Parts: sequence; structure tokens; C-alpha cells
Amino acid sequence: MKGKQSHARLRKSWEKKNYDRQLLSSSEMESLISICETFFPPLDPPSKLDHHDQINNSIKYFFQSSASQKPIPNEVDDHAHNPAWEAIDYKPDTTNSKAINQERPLENGIIETFYETPTTLLQSLTSKGLSVTEDHIDNLYRIKCDVVIVGSGCGGGVAAAILAGAGQKVVVLEKGNYYTAPDYSSLEGPSMDELLEKGGMIPTTDGAVMLLAGSTVGGGTAVNWSAALNTPDPVLKEWSEEHGLSLFGSPQYKFAMQSVTQRLGVTTECVKEGFQNQVLRKGCENLGLEADRVPRNSSESHYCGSCYYGCRSADKQGTDVTWLVDAVNLGAVIITGCKAEKLRLVKHGRRRENRCIGVVARSLNNEIKRELQIEAKVTISACGSLRTPPLLMSSGLRNKKIGKNLHLHPSLMVWGYFPPQGPTSEFEGKSYEGGLITSAHRVILDQRPNSMPRALIETPALGPAACAALSPWESGNDIKKRMLRYSRTAHLFVMVRDKGSGEVKSERRISYELTQEDRENMTAGLRRALKILIAAGAVEVGTYRSDGQRIECIGKNEEEIEEFLGSVSATKGPMAACFWAVYCTAHQMGSCRMSKRENEGAVDENGESWEAEGLFVCDGSVLPSAVGVNPMITIQSTAYCIAKKLAESLKKGEFNF
Repeated sequence: MKGKQSHARLRKSWEKKNYDRQLLSSSEMESLISICETFFPPLDPPSKLDHHDQINNSIKYFFQSSASQKPIPNEVDDHAHNPAWEAIDYKPDTTNSKAINQERPLENGIIETFYETPTTLLQSLTSKGLSVTEDHIDNLYRIKCDVVIVGSGCGGGVAAAILAGAGQKVVVLEKGNYYTAPDYSSLEGPSMDELLEKGGMIPTTDGAVMLLAGSTVGGGTAVNWSAALNTPDPVLKEWSEEHGLSLFGSPQYKFAMQSVTQRLGVTTECVKEGFQNQVLRKGCENLGLEADRVPRNSSESHYCGSCYYGCRSADKQGTDVTWLVDAVNLGAVIITGCKAEKLRLVKHGRRRENRCIGVVARSLNNEIKRELQIEAKVTISACGSLRTPPLLMSSGLRNKKIGKNLHLHPSLMVWGYFPPQGPTSEFEGKSYEGGLITSAHRVILDQRPNSMPRALIETPALGPAACAALSPWESGNDIKKRMLRYSRTAHLFVMVRDKGSGEVKSERRISYELTQEDRENMTAGLRRALKILIAAGAVEVGTYRSDGQRIECIGKNEEEIEEFLGSVSATKGPMAACFWAVYCTAHQMGSCRMSKRENEGAVDENGESWEAEGLFVCDGSVLPSAVGVNPMITIQSTAYCIAKKLAESLKKGEFNF
């Protein structure tokens, strides 16, 4: 490989990690090896395999390998290669990024504490125009600015641009690190570990839901699946009328949506769809169903199947290449590798019980021992629905609605196998190629105009390790055969606008429960999704239920298919007595919801905390309920409105020191 390689932290999942066998006794190591070999054992290669002309050496190796051996399926060598990839027909684009010569667009405003020392950090802070003093007694740096924002994703990025544009000195704190297109590797293991919160493995307390949240500069917008849908009209009507929040029925909000979609370069057309979206569209056409074109914050020709691991083409317009660039060009400073520990509150504000005067943060670089104490006129928490509540609660706020009302858009998947030969060869490409979401189908119950669907069916990004981990385990032989079909297995996920809700009790404790209506809507969506796969020509379809629920379609009559579909339902999680499935979600909303009255939510209609003046929330947690569609545009539009009004207040001097 010539030129600059992808970033080392995104290339080697085990770099700088020392797993010393001496930490485990010989008997413990033997037990661990036995467990690994039980789930993914070495087996004799079969003499014949469906839809394979011959059992080549790569397939033989795959069957003979064990999970106790290196490299495991998501681990690669120094040349970004894994011997299992050839067997499962997986060829991620690990060549140099097409945007290799791209400059780091945030370079002039970013301070990456991961690469700093105690000496250079002080120099870097002052060189960015910040007022900094060292406090040797309390062992901290005192930094002064106008606005400090915790989080750089949907809400934080927009707020930073709007407020910096209003002449405020803005500091953005981001726990994750900063990467650009040339840094991304497309490698599943290290990319998820570095770009997602907890490596994409945040479970609810009962293990029923797995939550995915971004943890890098740009937050979720750097790793999301590009869908850029406006807030549905029925949702805006509900929020403005039933919740009494006039913002969502105002011309200002509609203008905000227009401004956001324009800044993100949202397009509706798609030059070429990937394998999974071809299947979804064809299945809908064959059933006489409507398949919508999904707007995306990328160009019409965007065909990046690895956007979940960072967009290597620099085409997807996340906040890291849009709003944050605007903010930096206007003097904002972004400090990465820096976690907000608590808000600084003082008693007796003019309008609230408390007043927020900044935030205390620490670098995740262990060499930097001093905390950063940032003093600001205004503090904005924009670290998402999973992290904003713990920050507020750990700082002493007591509003009982903080952390409550968590909505997740819970999702379950179904799959269909389309062999590369025969009738299904009309579908070009592999399951991991192409734009992630370019088509969608709405499962409609009420035929009245502008009614919300029971469920939304879209296509997921699913790397081989995630696919193997989520697949129901029946036997070592079965999981290996499943993975050999990986590249031609189309997945559809069913998402519902949940009426049920959960609670964020701390960073480690998140609970959630669906309602019966949610399960009924999910069931309707699962059955419709399976029908779509069958209509598209799948030779076998199934769910991700724990018992491996599936049916071979060839030779089955309509009655047999309907009997199978009738057995499909939205099960509960792993704590269920019988069959179960794990729900997934990448959309977290509502855990610090906006409200007309203090006893109904955590912040007012301006996004300001009911308990502390000068403290605002600007992320998905302020949304009154679930949106029902991918919420990126809704979160950014809401943040746009909050930031615009806040900028006016700052101009009037309402939040001076």
C-alpha cells in the first residue's frame, strides 16, 4: 500500500492491549478455550455445500479453524487481512482512501489531548485564543470562554456553529477522538471499538436491547447510515398541540429544517443502490407496495458501504465536515479526548434555583493529571440521550424527569438468502456494499393522509462479526454455514415509533420496556419484511429469534408460507422463559424532554434547564417523544432553534458573568 495508511487506532484492534495469560490459571485458560471452541469449533469440511461449485481451500480453512485460535474473525494482520474473509466472500475496502489528500478541516481549531503533554496542552490552549491560567493549588487549568458545549454530534455541532457565528467564543468538549476520511480503515472491530460508545455494546439492564451511540468528533453523524428525513407533520402537530410546545408548529422550526437540510446537502435521488436496497425495492414492487426513496446527507452517487465505520470518501456530510467546520472557521475550539465530569453550579440564580457557570472536565490521556475547569456564560449539554442525564444528575440536579421518558425506536431484523447463481443473481453486489439506507417501506395501518406508519422497514449495516454475534446459535456447524452465506444474505430491520419508554439511571444502568402496542406493530413489521424478502426471490428466510426460526421457500405453497409468517412475532429479550431476541437501536431520544411545565420535563421550550439558568440541553434528549423516523434532521433542527434564540439572549447580555 502506497501513501498514508489509515489511522493505527482504526487498523489494529489489539494494538497496545496486553492480554497476559499469566492473569488466568491454566485451568481457567482451558475453560475459556473450551467455551470458544464450543461456539465456533474446528470441524471437518463438508464434501458438498449448497450453492458452492467446490469446497476450496479457504472454505476448508474456515471449517477447520476455531474461535480459540488467532486471528478471530474480526481481527486482522498488519496488511488488513483475515483468512476467513475469502471464505465468507467479504472484501472491505481497505485501500487508501480516495480522500487521502484531504486536509483535516478542523485542524485550526482542534486540540487533541490524546497527543498532548502537560506542557504542550497549556501552549495549545493559549494558542487557540483561550484565556487560561494554571491553578497549582487545586491542580487544574482555568479556562474562560463565552459558551462551553459538551458533545460534538447532531446538537453540539449545530449549536457551536450558530453561537460562534453570533460572535461568541465557543469551546466544544468531545470525549472521543478526531478522525478524517484518510484515517478510516473500514475494519469492523477496531472501528467500532474506537468510534462507538463502549464499542457499540451498551445493553439495557435486562439485556433485551443493545444500544449504539457515536463516540467521536461528529458523534453519531460520523457513523450513522445517512438517512436524513424531516420531522413528520403528524409528529410536529402532536408536539405543538398535545405537548403545548409551540416551537414545533412555528415557521422558525420549518425554516430550521430547510437550513439544516441545505447545510447537509441532502439529496433524494440515488444513482446506484446496493444489494440489500435492491432486494427491498424489488420485493415491494412484486407485492405492489410502495418503496420510498430515502433522503441522505450525501451525493446521489454515494456508494459507501462502510459509512458505519466512518465515510472514507468524505461524501457523507456529518457535523465533523459541516457545522463544526463553520464553528472552527469562526474561532471555536474543539478539545478532544476530554470527558465532562460535572457541571459547575452555584445557588440562587436570577430566574432559577441554581446558576450554571461552566463545567469540570478531565483528559482521558493519563499523562495529563490536571482537570480543566471551564468558566462560561452558558453551558450546553449535547452529549446525547444516554450521557446528558448522568451528567446532569451527577452535578446535583434533582428534577425527577431527568433520565425518564427514554425512547429508542427499537428494531428487530429478518434475513433472506439470495444465491449468487440462478434467478436471484439479478441483484448485484454484496450485502456490505453500497449506500446503507436508500430505500424504505412504511407499514401503514391508517390510510388517512399524513398518518404515522405502524413500522418502518429499512436496511442495516451489518459487519461479519456483528452478524455472527447476533445470529441465533444452533450449532458450530450451523453458524459456519450461515457465515458462508454472509455476502448474499439481505437483512431488513423493522423499526417502530415506540410508545413504551425507559430510564437512564446512570452511565451503566439503562432500563427499557416496550408496550403491547409496540410489540403488535413490530410483529406486523416483521411479517411484512419477510413477505418482501420472499417476494424478491429469497430461497430461505428467517428471523433472529433464539431458536433459529426460518423456512426454506422453494417448494412451499402459499398456505405453508402463511403458517410460517403466523408463527413470527415480536418476542421479549433474553430473560423470556421461551424464545427470545435482542433488539437493537441507534436512536436515543427524550431522556431530558422539553416541556411547557416543570413537572412534565427537564428543560423548558428554550432548551434551558428548569433548575439551573445558563444550562441548556441541545441533543436528542430534549425531544418530547419518539420521532418515528431517523431523527438526525429533527435533532439538528431543534438545536438550530435553541441556539438561535440563545444567541439573541447572549447579545442582549442576559447571561453575562
